[in-house]
Amino acid sequence: MRILVVEDDPLLSHHLKVQLSELGNQVQVAQTAKEGFYQATNYPIDIAIIDLGLPDQDGISLIQSLRKAELKAPILILTARVNWQDKVEGLNAGADDYLVKPFQKEELVARLDALVRRSAGFVKPQITSGPLELDLAAKQVTLDQSPMEVTAFEYQILEYLMRHCHEVVAKQRLLDVIYGDKEGDPNTIEVMVSRLRKKLTKGGLENPIATIRGQGYKFNLPCK
Repeated sequence: MRILVVEDDPLLSHHLKVQLSELGNQVQVAQTAKEGFYQATNYPIDIAIIDLGLPDQDGISLIQSLRKAELKAPILILTARVNWQDKVEGLNAGADDYLVKPFQKEELVARLDALVRRSAGFVKPQITSGPLELDLAAKQVTLDQSPMEVTAFEYQILEYLMRHCHEVVAKQRLLDVIYGDKEGDPNTIEVMVSRLRKKLTKGGLENPIATIRGQGYKFNLPCK
């Protein structure tokens, strides 16, 4: 997943970036509402984690601005406020869930996974397409119930394509998914997609990933 963390506490934001990155996610951090708005509206994200107590603007206002800008990614509120009125205000502003500080990493990860699955139309912690199954928690791929060997980058590409099955995904978006804000060679995407296609085809899937000339790639098979 590509995760945006908008949190002004440098120690907490550092811990979140390290812990979530270790799980194979691409994590970007913003310490102000202005920076968070810029990153959320200029780069593709799968989910945003937003603290309510930001230095330049209240998190509620940031959430409202992002929804007015038609950000469709789910938003999880982090808050030290425990009264129910603040929670209701955040949800009414456009957030999808909230987590009260202090929290356990395991609960945060479970909530993030659940929100992203729901936003993509998936309920279970797996995405399946016929005999192909992605375990979103373990980051593993099985085909006909046998493990399929994929690299970390190949897994990220396959998961993103399957989360957006039947949508054309631009090559640049896949570069952003695996490299974040670092420079990446577009040719590496072609190589990794080609390798994935060969592995899936060898396993019996017919035309699993289509190349849409001049536009990007599309996972062709139905997912659930």
